[in-house]
Order: sequence, then C-alpha cells, then structure tokens
Amino acid sequence: MRHDLATRIAASPTSGASVDVGDVTTRYLLYGLLPSWFVPGLADWAMHRRTRIEDTAGSKESLIHALMMAEVGLPIALTLRYRVNPLLLSVQLAGAAVHEATALWDVRTAVRSEREVRPVEQHIHSFLESLPFAALASLMCLHADQVKALLRGGDGDPQAWRLVPRRPQLSPGYLAGIAVAIGTCVALPYGEELLRCVRAGWRRRKSDKNRRTKDRTKDRTKD
Repeated sequence: MRHDLATRIAASPTSGASVDVGDVTTRYLLYGLLPSWFVPGLADWAMHRRTRIEDTAGSKESLIHALMMAEVGLPIALTLRYRVNPLLLSVQLAGAAVHEATALWDVRTAVRSEREVRPVEQHIHSFLESLPFAALASLMCLHADQVKALLRGGDGDPQAWRLVPRRPQLSPGYLAGIAVAIGTCVALPYGEELLRCVRAGWRRRKSDKNRRTKDRTKDRTKD
C-alpha cells in the first residue's frame, strides 16, 4: 500500500512520466548536498581567521577541527567506494554521533578561550552539524532494506559485515573532482589554519622563554 502511494506521488502530473526517486535522491547527494558541504566549511575557516584563532584557542581548537573532518571524511570516502550495507551504515552512524560530540567539544573549547564565537559562526555551525544527518537520513531512505538488515544483526547475509565495492563504481572524473574540492576547500585552508596556530604558539613560547631569561638576568644583577 505504501509503495503504491509513493509510486503515485512520484508520477508526473504533466507528462505522465514516472520519476525514479532513488536516482533523483542519489544525484542530490552526489551533486547537491556533498559539494554544498564545502561552502559552510570555508565560511567557518574564514570566521576562525577573522577572530584570530592562532592568538586565542590556538592549536587545540584547530586540531579538533581536523578531528571532526576525519570523522566525517572517513564515512564519506567509504560510501563513495563501497556498497551501503550494515557495516557501512554502522560506520556512518558512529561517525555522525562522534562528530556531534566533537562539535560540542569544539564550541566549548572556543568559548572557554579568548576567541569570540559570533552569532554568524554559530549559524554556520548549524549547517555543518545538520548536513551529516541530512545525508545519512537520505541514504537510509535509499537503502531501507539494509537498515532492516542492520537492525536484525545482518540478517544472515555473509557480506553484511564486509566492505563490498560499489557496482557500478562512480566515475573517475567525479571522484577526482571531489578529491580536488576536498584538497582546495578543506585540506588547504584548514592545514593553513593549523600551521598558523603552531607558528603562533612557537612564537609565544619563544617570547616567554626570552622573558624568563631576562627576568633571571635582572635578578642576578640585583644580587
């Protein structure tokens, strides 16, 4: 009954043609949601730079950012190369949960430092936190049978807990484009941020060391 209703809803009222909901959703994930993820990521990096993260929260917060990218990046990389099954769904669910916990840690670290977390940055965070859940929800709708299998412990499928390559594979051009986008919009700016924080921390330690040396020299001169 529900399948028949979905079929009727998917039918075009103008042309009478049927819309392949699965194909449309897959295209939305590959060419809409995933590329759009880079926009709030770059905006967040710009906010960190504007509030001089290197002089406030420093390397600790920047490393947390790198951790969050890994928590999201690993499930994405696996999903682009392997078939969705109970194992991959488990990785995706775990990644989303851990990412949410790390995001809370990230904001707490920033707020407890001298860095100002402005309302605009908080709004950007809402996109960065909600997009993983939007992607995961769409995938679970596309692969409802695998969600049921996960709830049943694999449902006796010998491949349920193995990484099974996608068939067909995504085109090399698409994968190359995503890799370039990740390098340009994620790895490069956030690598620059971490490097900036490390250099600033090194300069502060050197300055503190020089100041302590001068203080000791003054004390000896007084004696």
